[in-house]
Amino acid sequence: MDLELRKRLIEAALAARQNAYVPYSGYPVGAALLTKEGKIYRGSNVENASYGLTNCAERSAFFAAVSAGEREFAGLAVAVSGKKAASPCGACRQVIREFLPDEAEIILVNEDGEGADTTIDRLLPGAFTGQDL
Repeated sequence: MDLELRKRLIEAALAARQNAYVPYSGYPVGAALLTKEGKIYRGSNVENASYGLTNCAERSAFFAAVSAGEREFAGLAVAVSGKKAASPCGACRQVIREFLPDEAEIILVNEDGEGADTTIDRLLPGAFTGQDL
């Protein structure tokens, strides 16, 4: 991913974080999902008093994109609050595995846009996929 596109994706994730609904944890997360055509879909975490019904930013972005008809993705950025970049939860890792190609860049950043890059194979080795069915 070129530097300009990477910057746009991180900025979109940071902006999505501003839309988070987090009255319980106070921990806003934003995600920005890049399609192969260059379109960016945003998602933020949405909490619920019944915690199990909470949806993470990563899944919100994927579900929005898939609901809009998208199926081919090229990268993902996730932005969290605080100085430490966080990593996606297990449920999000499984959804990422479903849609993101092995080589796609996953950018994990803190509130300052600083962090690390990874891939889904590093986040979820030995994942269960449709090929296992």
